[in-house]
Amino acid sequence: MIAGRAIALYHTTRGFFASDNQCPHRGGPLGEGDLIGSEIICPWHLWGFDVENGVCTGNPEVGIVTHEVKIDRDRILVKLAPAREITSELL
Repeated sequence: MIAGRAIALYHTTRGFFASDNQCPHRGGPLGEGDLIGSEIICPWHLWGFDVENGVCTGNPEVGIVTHEVKIDRDRILVKLAPAREITSELL
């Protein structure tokens, strides 16, 4: 949790990435999904998102909010991006 927002943190071969922990489809907990390469798979309905840019791999018009990540020695720092509301069109 950062500033009241649930954040998912990912570690890939390309580094650390972060996003809101909520899938835009039905609010599934992305942090509980499977990370395959740079794609996080929502555990509820199997929607996939690129953790580097937030784009849905099955529909590029849909995405998740990603956050800037910086490594400072042994700390992982996350700068929050503005929140985005889930639209009812995806539900």
